[in-house]
Amino acid sequence: MLGKLLLAGGVAAAAVQAAPVTTFLPATKRFWPTLNGQGTPGHVALTFDDGPDEQSTPRFLAVLGALEVRATFFLLGEMCERYPSMAERIVDEGHEVAVHSWDHRNHLRNLPGRRTADQLARTADIIEAQCGVRPSYFRPPYGALTTAALVAARDLGLQTVLWTAWGQDWQRSCTPRSVLEEVTSGVVDGGTILLHDSDCTSEPGSWRASLGALPLLVEWCRSRSLEVGTVGAHGLAA
Repeated sequence: MLGKLLLAGGVAAAAVQAAPVTTFLPATKRFWPTLNGQGTPGHVALTFDDGPDEQSTPRFLAVLGALEVRATFFLLGEMCERYPSMAERIVDEGHEVAVHSWDHRNHLRNLPGRRTADQLARTADIIEAQCGVRPSYFRPPYGALTTAALVAARDLGLQTVLWTAWGQDWQRSCTPRSVLEEVTSGVVDGGTILLHDSDCTSEPGSWRASLGALPLLVEWCRSRSLEVGTVGAHGLAA
C-alpha cells in the first residue's frame, strides 16, 4: 500500500522524492513491515554497515566465526574499491554482502533518479566483480530512503531493508554495554539489528564498542532462544 503511494506520479511523487521515506514512519511499520526488517519471529538478522574496512572488518569476521554466527554486511562501493579483497573474504567466510550505496554522503535525497540508480548499480557491480555474488539487498545511508532509491533498488533486483534495532555505535562515548543496551531496547525478536564494522563515517575507533558487544549480544539472543543470522535467512517477503 505504501509502495503505491510512494510511487505515485505527478507532483505528489516529486514531493515525496524530496523527503526520506523514514519520515513516514510508523506508516511503514504498519503497511510495509519488511522494509523495517521485520521477519520471522524467533530469528534475528544481524547486519553491519559502512565496510568493508581492512582495519576493523577482519576483527568482526574473527568474532563471528568464533561465535558460529553469519551476518549481512551492507557495503560501500568506495570502501570496496579501497580494499578490493575484503568483499570476497566476507563471502568466503559464509556471510552475506549487500548494497549501502557508493559512498555515505547523505545525497540520495537530493540526487535525481538516474544518478541514484547509477550509485546503486555501480556498488552492486563492484561487489559482484570482487566476490562473484550479486547482492540481493539495499540499505540507504542514514536510512534516508527516497522514491528514487526505492525505484532504483527495485529495478536492480534489490530488496530494501532498514532496521528495527540499532546500537548507536558511531559515537565516541559508546561502550560494549551501551551498544547492547541500545540494541535490546529496540525490536530484536523477529527484527533486524544495525551495527557498524567501520568508523569511516563515524568517530574514530567507535567500531571497537560494537566488536566488544558482539559476544554479549549473541549470548543475550541465545539465552532467549533467538537464532541470529543473515537477512537472507530472515524470512522477509519481497
